[in-house]
Amino acid sequence: MSEHGRLTARAATASVSVACLLMAMKGYAAWATGSMAMLGSLADTVLDLIASLVTLIGVRVAALPAYHDHRFGHGKAEAIVALFQGIVIAGSSVAILIEAVTRLSHAQSAQAAELGIGASLAAMAITACLLAYQRHVIARTGSLAIRTDYVHYQSDLLLNLAVIVALGLQHFLHWGMADPLFGIAIALWLLWGAWHSGKEAVDQLMDKEWPEEKRRRFVEVASRHPEIRHLHDLRTRTSGSRDFAQFHMWIDPDMTIADAHVVVEALERALEAAFPGTEVLIHLDPEGQVDTDNPLVEADQIALLKERP
Repeated sequence: MSEHGRLTARAATASVSVACLLMAMKGYAAWATGSMAMLGSLADTVLDLIASLVTLIGVRVAALPAYHDHRFGHGKAEAIVALFQGIVIAGSSVAILIEAVTRLSHAQSAQAAELGIGASLAAMAITACLLAYQRHVIARTGSLAIRTDYVHYQSDLLLNLAVIVALGLQHFLHWGMADPLFGIAIALWLLWGAWHSGKEAVDQLMDKEWPEEKRRRFVEVASRHPEIRHLHDLRTRTSGSRDFAQFHMWIDPDMTIADAHVVVEALERALEAAFPGTEVLIHLDPEGQVDTDNPLVEADQIALLKERP
């Protein structure tokens, strides 16, 4: 397994371990307190465990090398995992929302609030340690699956803080509406996270183009090569943590194949140095050649680059 695969697998394993520990802690606290906010936090942790298990499988599949029938590798397994996470979280969020709205009509007093607050504080400390490790792995790998998992556990900090506030208001200030209201807020927060992670996963599965700023930087690096006279039909996509870019370029029509090969090799090295992990495919055209009537083929990207302020 590659270094990328080892790092992402370790991060996913750490997430599974943390989720199991938090689930046990919050399960007991939810039973002891009867708190809707704590129950919502427990549900989120159960989903985190499911998502982390799926992430562990996904990153292992994504780390597999390219096969003869999967020549672009298996990077999109991470996007499939992220989409699954979003669907599961959205379903649970709706269930929590319905239960919290139902409880608005008959607010209950929290029991053993101190236990719930203590469990939430401990969960925040454990989650903070996991987040620090995940940030390290994301910085090294750029993994979409681990980044989505990171967002889930990042929201756990806010969820646990919300539970502490809800239990405190209900127990010490005797505000019975605090728990269901915070339960509603937690459910809405989870729905937002599910939408965000799901959208990013769909974008990757549908081969959405890179952001405009990243495409512009790519063209800037390419335009520095003295032999490139025209760059068009730039197409980009992302699969897992790996980027792909392809384009057409004009060169001197009198250049030999050997000389053209040298130009392409130099340009690919420059682009791969500026965009590590990117697979670059270049198609050469003699200057002035237009070989497609595809309306999506873009104009001279270098000229557009120079026109912009």
